[in-house]
Amino acid sequence: MILRASRLLEWLLEWVVIFLMITLTVVVIVAVLFRIGGSSFSWYDEVAAIMLAWITYYGSALAALKRRHIGFDTVLLSLSRPLRMASVIVAEVVVIGFFVALAWAGLEVLSVLEGDRLVSLRWVPVQFTQSVIPIGAILFIVAELLSLPHYWSMTIRGVSLEHAEIEEEVESEMKKAGAK
Repeated sequence: MILRASRLLEWLLEWVVIFLMITLTVVVIVAVLFRIGGSSFSWYDEVAAIMLAWITYYGSALAALKRRHIGFDTVLLSLSRPLRMASVIVAEVVVIGFFVALAWAGLEVLSVLEGDRLVSLRWVPVQFTQSVIPIGAILFIVAELLSLPHYWSMTIRGVSLEHAEIEEEVESEMKKAGAK
């Protein structure tokens, strides 16, 4: 069940990030072409900055799901097993605690921004643009919790997620090279 939920969230986050990146690329290209043509969009800078923030929040949740955010596997795995597992628990509590606080603060920000609109696109509520803060924080927490069982088992065994992926890729390339 956890694996199914993890795969579903991964699929959803990948498509959201891909959609946002394509949309941002199109917005930037069109804005540049219009600027070259002598007219520019008044909303371009504001929308591009918001989309970049959205990509950052949703992309970081995806990175958390895959355990690809900043980590120190080599240092962690050099610790004794009991200390290593205690470190994982402390790190998870700190990370999840931070994102709980971020989600709460994000909800507070949304209530303060009630009624505000974007400067360049008066029909877009600022609450909509800033909703990424609590949503992204909650997605990060969910991603951490869904990926924790696999991370825990790998860490207990002393296996680096980063190194395991590299070794798997090298092995795959070696097989490809041997087949040629």
